[in-house]
Amino acid sequence: MTHLEIGDQVPQFAANNEKGELITSESLIGQKYVLFFYPKDDSPGCTKEACSIRDNYRFLSRKGYEIFGISPDNEKKHQKFIDKYEFQYSLLADPEKKMINDFGLWGPKKFMGREIVGVHRTTFIVNEEGKIDNILKKIKTKEHGKEILEALESVGQPQ
Repeated sequence: MTHLEIGDQVPQFAANNEKGELITSESLIGQKYVLFFYPKDDSPGCTKEACSIRDNYRFLSRKGYEIFGISPDNEKKHQKFIDKYEFQYSLLADPEKKMINDFGLWGPKKFMGREIVGVHRTTFIVNEEGKIDNILKKIKTKEHGKEILEALESVGQPQ
């Protein structure tokens, strides 16, 4: 669904985390990070995905990556989600779906046999220069932390 490709500059973004702190693409220049977009806090699939990342967080952070989840939920809902499942990473609030749209992740999709409009579950691995090193589109929610780790292993390797 996304129009972005590996090697592209990440779209400029600015979103508040669960504490109301503004995180921007400019403020992240100089560090590696992962942006995982998901539909909704505390829904079954999104909870499995976020918990899989939580369970692999130690390995991900050892590789020097900061992790951010993004959904249309607000800051307060994000904080409840973090508290409930003890996430070690921040969630960015995008209730107007600006960031989701800028990344090309809002649109029609299949869900339980029906076509709906929503967030396409997608993860971007971004380097210190703000360029996309990898894009994960076919997400297995229970395995996503491991999927990210495997993708990080291949960053910088010839494809």
